[in-house]
Amino acid sequence: MPIVKFVKEKKEIEVPEGANLRTEALKAGIPTNQGFINGIGRWANENFANCHGFGLCGTCRVLITKGMENTNKQTLREYLKFKTVVPTGLVPDPLPPLAYVGHEDTMRLACCTTVHGDIEVETGPEVNLFGENFFS
Repeated sequence: MPIVKFVKEKKEIEVPEGANLRTEALKAGIPTNQGFINGIGRWANENFANCHGFGLCGTCRVLITKGMENTNKQTLREYLKFKTVVPTGLVPDPLPPLAYVGHEDTMRLACCTTVHGDIEVETGPEVNLFGENFFS
């Protein structure tokens, strides 16, 4: 069975082949919904500021630091969230796209990611909205 190592939490969990990353993290007590604004708190992020696993909000973004090849191919929702600058209207997008915030190739949505081998994950990676890439 694949092992998922959560870097910030210093925790490893064993998951079934093909398991959903968000679901397994929540079972292990690891919150994936970090939100965009740290000041609103974990409770608000977990209850109001997320789409509860439908791939729409982007608050469950994670950075796959090792083992990206052991996850599923990026979904359409992730592509629209991380790689497009202008929302296409195919998926409701209440928040701006995360294109040009860095790590677009290794950033994933935990709710859209399935695990097929050992991976290392960083939950709640920083999003620098004022970085050099954001306004390009």
